[in-house]
Amino acid sequence: MMKKIRIGAAQGFYGDTIEPAIATAKYGNVDYISFDCLAELTMAILLKDKQKDDNLGYTRDITTSMKALLPYVKEKGIKLLTNAGGINPVAAQQEVIRVAKELGMDDLKVAVVTGDNLIDQIDDLIAQGVSFNHMETGASIDSVKEKLKFANAYLGSMPIVEALKQGADVVVTGRTTDTAQFLAPLIYEYGWSVEDWNQLASGVFMGHLLECSAQSTGGNFSGDWEQVERVEEIGYPIAEVDASGEFIITKVGERGGLVSVDTVKEQMLYEIHDPSAYITPDVIVDLTQVKLENVGEHHVKVSGVKGKPKPDQLKVVMGYEDGYMGQVLMGFSWPDALKKARKADEVIRKQIEQKGLLYKEIHTSYLGYDSLHGPLAKEPSEDLNEVYLRMAVRSKTKQDAAQLGRLFPPLFLNGPPAAGGFYGNIPTRQLLGMWSALIPREIVESQVKIRVEEVGTYV
Repeated sequence: MMKKIRIGAAQGFYGDTIEPAIATAKYGNVDYISFDCLAELTMAILLKDKQKDDNLGYTRDITTSMKALLPYVKEKGIKLLTNAGGINPVAAQQEVIRVAKELGMDDLKVAVVTGDNLIDQIDDLIAQGVSFNHMETGASIDSVKEKLKFANAYLGSMPIVEALKQGADVVVTGRTTDTAQFLAPLIYEYGWSVEDWNQLASGVFMGHLLECSAQSTGGNFSGDWEQVERVEEIGYPIAEVDASGEFIITKVGERGGLVSVDTVKEQMLYEIHDPSAYITPDVIVDLTQVKLENVGEHHVKVSGVKGKPKPDQLKVVMGYEDGYMGQVLMGFSWPDALKKARKADEVIRKQIEQKGLLYKEIHTSYLGYDSLHGPLAKEPSEDLNEVYLRMAVRSKTKQDAAQLGRLFPPLFLNGPPAAGGFYGNIPTRQLLGMWSALIPREIVESQVKIRVEEVGTYV
């Protein structure tokens, strides 16, 4: 029988539920379970964690995930691949080892991939000729360089492949692409070369369809979403991939959800800016000839993915200090709820001006009217039952941001009538801006390291 590799999806973000992945481990007959835990926002969250405790900086739900899934590594030989390491992958590896010891495992090999973190090398790299100019605007790094807090290059699959070659049961990485954990098992199992562009592209696309947990199995589905069954116990997608790269998306029958051409197609279009050139470190993916077929209940076959040679540069995502945010919520009731909320906004803006508060940005939205659609919202034709005014400011200092909340309480007696539901004590928080740049890949790849540690002893 032709060999096929089954890969299950786990979390699609830091904080995602692990229960569907547990069901996949129990019933899915999978060889690998792959996580995608990181977004740019997540890196900022992890940075703040590390600033409080140098031992943190990884997604802390790795503890519960590993407690739930490590027994299946032992029982069924499933390998776990995760980028939960964030900005401190070594600490994440040690946490996995700690959990393994707690579970009584002493023969588990846990690998860690490092080398994506560039924050301490920025000046040296600039001196070597790396501009770090913004990859979209061309702006100079000089405007943010002194405020940088993290800088991580997106790694591809190859370090994970190397970890698997060294016998790893669990691989923890820092900033990899969302799809790297999904492609790596295929390269390892099928021995694809670094120039098998079509197979690599198909593997990346498979990863793209699995990376957002249930979005290929009916979660967040904007089509016939009411027909998705048992959403309360939705399943995560599983891909069954053959050596050619063609694959079928499915799920376990023990969980709910829906796998159809439409659910898969919707995830296919997610975050794809150019279908003819979806750029990753491993390959440039061409989706213009992709074919999706229903081949059974909850089974969609995917074929026709093409690949082009990988880019010469890697993307670097950087976070820099960008001031502080203060925000306040205050509700107003019928009649004329929206009109009252608008008047309150007007009052607060005038008081901000009168008091000389210097905010870089003031944002107003009205919950119940335009808080989701912004300027695209249509003026309501009926008098709304209630509206919440939300004001947020961005300031240079934490103290200035906190001033906003102090302006609101007097509105109860001195402003528009029928105010209620006041949330003025929302803590201010530091904002991090994002900066994206490119770097020659050989600079990063020359410093990537893989270390495999066996629970109880070094390998």
